[in-house]
Amino acid sequence: MNRDPIESLSRRSVLRMAPAAASVLLVPSAFAQKKEKEEAEDDVSTNEDLMREHGILKRTMLCYDEIIRRVNAGKDFSPQNVTDAANIIKKFIEEYHEKLEEEHLFPRFRKAGKLVDLVDTLLTQHKAGRAVTARVLTAAGSLKSADDKKKLAADLAAFNRMYSPHEAREDTVLFPELHKIVSKHEYDALGEQFDKIEHDTFGQDGFDLYLAKVTNLEKDLGIYDLKQFTPK
Repeated sequence: MNRDPIESLSRRSVLRMAPAAASVLLVPSAFAQKKEKEEAEDDVSTNEDLMREHGILKRTMLCYDEIIRRVNAGKDFSPQNVTDAANIIKKFIEEYHEKLEEEHLFPRFRKAGKLVDLVDTLLTQHKAGRAVTARVLTAAGSLKSADDKKKLAADLAAFNRMYSPHEAREDTVLFPELHKIVSKHEYDALGEQFDKIEHDTFGQDGFDLYLAKVTNLEKDLGIYDLKQFTPK
């Protein structure tokens, strides 16, 4: 049976067009999936953002602990390790993270009349921490004697002694209370504002930038492998 030429042409055209049509249909779906994935990765709440920044602080404090251990054991360490660690504290914690707390969180708690004594103590400790960091950065450039190293270790220990309870109190008391003094809309908007400040400050994701820095420092000090901290 002979087919109509026009009908055959139509069939062939449809068959040729089918893959292209299918790809067009798939593009929006693939694009939507990619967009959803990117939004999920960026969907970090205000408190989660602040607490993971505390993780950078804690890991830098562990680097301080390793330097203290080496001083007490009479072992060598690179002064550059001290400088690198103190600069993470200074640039990421003091000049960025603590600034967020002081400009955007502490005033809200004072306005609400909540945890004011705690906020006052935290602010006092921020100032004390900056003084210690300044001494550490100065000392790192002039470690000529055993006494110089002991003074450095004492400052590092004092910093860690203060900031361990400091960050723990913020994580378990201050940050959870934030939900109670601001609306959900304000809470979400605060997270978006923090994200913008972070990118404006560092020109990129500041957390990723300083996570890489502290990871490299841990590797240089030989404390990156988590297994070594497991009790025997």
